[in-house]
Amino acid sequence: MKKNTKAIFLFLLFSIFSFSLLASQDNKDLKNVYSVSGETLPALIPSESSIAKLEIARMNYLKNPSDPDTMIWLGRRIAYTGNYHAAIDMFTQGIRKFPEDARFYRHRGHRYISIRQFDNAISDLELASELMKNKPNQIEPDGLPNKKNIPLTTTYGNIWYHLGLAHYLKQNWIEALAAFQNGYDLGGNDDNLVSTGHWIFMILNLMGEPEKANQKLREIHADMNIIENMSYHQLCLLYKNDISVDRLLSANGDNPSSAAVAYGVANYFYYNEDKEKSDELLKNIIKGSSWSAFGFIAAEVDLANEER
Repeated sequence: MKKNTKAIFLFLLFSIFSFSLLASQDNKDLKNVYSVSGETLPALIPSESSIAKLEIARMNYLKNPSDPDTMIWLGRRIAYTGNYHAAIDMFTQGIRKFPEDARFYRHRGHRYISIRQFDNAISDLELASELMKNKPNQIEPDGLPNKKNIPLTTTYGNIWYHLGLAHYLKQNWIEALAAFQNGYDLGGNDDNLVSTGHWIFMILNLMGEPEKANQKLREIHADMNIIENMSYHQLCLLYKNDISVDRLLSANGDNPSSAAVAYGVANYFYYNEDKEKSDELLKNIIKGSSWSAFGFIAAEVDLANEER
């Protein structure tokens, strides 16, 4: 009986400690995130849904803290509330417990991009790609499911995508191109082809290879089966001159999808030697509220680069 009492006491003590630890990982005590130019970015306001799902993830983790999946989902749910530093802390704890699990490095690398720590992101994502060698690729569950509730990405695909993005934001064109090409070569679905194809096209143009850039879009056409990456599909059709740029000029930085389109359009003008229009669109993006969007971050980088 004494042993049972002691076990219950230790469990309750652990639970109280864990709840105390996790309570600090909500949005009550956010650390600042700074833009590429060093300005403090406004705190993101989480939705009621994201808060509710975070609480469920916390409970699941407390029930089974030795399961890497519960740690990953807790980190992801924390990130969806906008508390990226706390999410990084959770993934770091996961790395200490499961150092051979590439998923923790993949997700931490993603969130290092969110807080503009691109070198840390590259380090994590390169290590994740090494850990995935000779391991089966798996579908990655969606934290924010699409309308058809069909997961479209894989662990390896997300590693290559985010590694390509981190290198792009450092303007390491060769490394970025290689990573996105690895992701493109995984195939899988049309959504993957347009999302990676978009970045490949932009990189090749920035490298002064417009003919190669156009060749990379040969598999992309208007009748593709696109489930969620409509923005990237539209941009690829723009690059192929299959739609008019006027259809996309209303995009801004108020949500991730819109920021992605606006950034692609800004680069479209840049490739066509209209830097003034390009810079105007980039400045409009960073006036928006969706500062964790990849298009928003890329706009910051471009505007900070005086040699652009």
